[in-house]
Amino acid sequence: MSLDAVFKALADPSRRLLLDRLYARNGQTLGELCADLDITRQAVTKHLQLLEAANLVVTVWRGREKLHYLNPVPLNEIHERWIAKFERSHLKALAELKKGLEDTNDE
Repeated sequence: MSLDAVFKALADPSRRLLLDRLYARNGQTLGELCADLDITRQAVTKHLQLLEAANLVVTVWRGREKLHYLNPVPLNEIHERWIAKFERSHLKALAELKKGLEDTNDE
């Protein structure tokens, strides 16, 4: 799985909306995901294919129904590679600020 594919998948607001819907209620059919959307069923199918190619969505067949599930692993990889390292420096700065303010209050 390529992080480029994940970023490409996340770049579209319709795909992010589908991921939000799966986050809210995992294991939906295509029909359930299409409900109340202003895009066609065919467009949703194409978006889901791209999300599957990026490994953000996995599918499971239950009888004749194809259920779609959110796969958070690629999002976690992005978090670890791109977000967490920036959070650490901010958390360290906040901890130092807190310590400095506490030391000032003690004086």
